[in-house]
Amino acid sequence: MITVGFLYRPSWHGADFMIVLTGAAGFVGMHVAERLLVRGETVCGVDDFNAYYSPALKEARARRLERHAGFSMIRLDVAEAEAFKDLLLRLKPRAVIHLAAQAGVRHSISAPFAYERANLAGHLSVLEAVRALKADTPLLYASSSSVYGDRPLNAEGFQETDPVDAPASLYAATKRAGELMSIAYASLYGLSSTGLRFFTVYGPWGRPDMAYYHFADRILRDEPIELFGEGLLARDFTYIDDIVDGVLGVLDHPPGPGRHRLYNIGDSAPVTVIAMVAMLEEALGRKARTVMRPPQPGDVTATFANIERLKALCGYHPKTPLAEGLRRFAAWRLGEGAAF
Repeated sequence: MITVGFLYRPSWHGADFMIVLTGAAGFVGMHVAERLLVRGETVCGVDDFNAYYSPALKEARARRLERHAGFSMIRLDVAEAEAFKDLLLRLKPRAVIHLAAQAGVRHSISAPFAYERANLAGHLSVLEAVRALKADTPLLYASSSSVYGDRPLNAEGFQETDPVDAPASLYAATKRAGELMSIAYASLYGLSSTGLRFFTVYGPWGRPDMAYYHFADRILRDEPIELFGEGLLARDFTYIDDIVDGVLGVLDHPPGPGRHRLYNIGDSAPVTVIAMVAMLEEALGRKARTVMRPPQPGDVTATFANIERLKALCGYHPKTPLAEGLRRFAAWRLGEGAAF
């Protein structure tokens, strides 16, 4: 996809005024962009509005952002390396937040080449574009808890120093590859980069392919929901506002030239899927009809973020219990989100 409708504003010129944020029409991207705009930043969003899930939801997120005078959206596939590099060279941003990716563990089994393009070629394109700036421009990018593979829970949680050499899905493998590419670029070219391993982000304006959203829709239609792994798979569900707190905390503490850092960003309180469904039933005021299934290929038994490293960096402290976050999601889904 080529650039469409590029709105260049003279006041944007110069590294002190601009943050480029890829995946801005995505779930996490919209919330991060909105918080940046509220605190007075100028944001150029980049997104290709692909059809992995409803583009109407992405368009609605973009319209929400475009109410802010300091925001504009570029419709561009970040894997278009020359176009993305040209964009950065024109804008000379003070920082780049790279959240664009092909998400979804199970989808990576049926559409592997979508992950090659978005998560490998796309990530490399961003690294090359930041390198071309020839400036100390911090790069913050999205990795995933999926890199930890399938492992049992332990009292300490998954730590950034744990081995990550046994991915359980192609999605996980591509996200680990992005980390390794970033480490190499920091060493070779002096980039200042930070990767965030996101743990099961949920909340209003979320992704319809995520379990909590999919379950809510089926419950509201009185359709049965399938609980893979007998509902005993555990996830470190992390509310979107807490995620944004961590992203901005990392943005405000860049590592410096030639350094690469990795941080877990999660709630650090894993909950079984069947327990999450009970909370979702309470939030929606409806009972679910459940069907138990064995685990699917690519599923992992549990995720559990050790967040001590992020706490030490920026005081990160998740504040939203799962039951409260699901109540907020349900209120959105039954209200403004009913259109999607």
